[in-house]
Amino acid sequence: MIESLTNLSPVWQAFLATCFTWFVTALGAAMVFFFKEISRKALDGMLGFAAGVMIAASFWSLLAPAIDLSEQMGLTPWMPPLIGFLAGGAALRLVDKLLPHLHPGFPVSQTEGIHTSWHKSILLVFAITLHNFPEGLAVGVAFGAIGADIPSASLAGAIALAVGIGIQNFPEGTAVSVPLRRSGLSRFKSFWYGQLSGIVEPLGGVLGAIAALTMRPILPYALAFAAGAMIFVVVEDAIPESQLSGNTDIATLGAMLGFAVMMSLDVALG
Repeated sequence: MIESLTNLSPVWQAFLATCFTWFVTALGAAMVFFFKEISRKALDGMLGFAAGVMIAASFWSLLAPAIDLSEQMGLTPWMPPLIGFLAGGAALRLVDKLLPHLHPGFPVSQTEGIHTSWHKSILLVFAITLHNFPEGLAVGVAFGAIGADIPSASLAGAIALAVGIGIQNFPEGTAVSVPLRRSGLSRFKSFWYGQLSGIVEPLGGVLGAIAALTMRPILPYALAFAAGAMIFVVVEDAIPESQLSGNTDIATLGAMLGFAVMMSLDVALG
């Protein structure tokens, strides 16, 4: 598979990799065909796992290469990563403030963003979409960095990032579809809305790859930007949601396991 990917352009590589992460989101959403309910402990453990994966990916796949690249470009090693990281968090905060969305497990009265009369299902999809776009962007930038001939970038490392994000997308698809099924939607509609939340990942992947290829001087900023956006998602959404029902130990162990898996993938394959 790696040999086949090598022959493709970085944009196509990013597109295929993020189609994979979207597919895993759909697999998670497909759990609704088998379960109307899912153990809250299991879901919290999976959400914690997702948080751990994103934290590890933010450093090993994004911030560390941004620091190395800044030094290679003759820049102050910590400055571009710092600026990009904070900009990524600020951008997600702005979107979080404006885009109407509802996090899984919360009542409609706690909808965030601009006031709207949208249905709960749409609000849930937009909440997970906030998670997925920066993840797709991160994968795209990682593949684009290879095409831009960045020494610290590798195809195996970019694939490890895509696999890690794919793994953590599974519980996110489940977190949307199962509550929708419980609220009365049909299995197919619940699945449809669940997988729909991941459709932005290929878009983010293609945009990230194109930006990395065409604007090489901003690459360390772009890598750190994706990391900042992912950390915002972890701290703002994934961790609080995993702790919502009081399963703190399970969620914490899940986060540690997710971090360990992503760290191992990145170091072993990168």
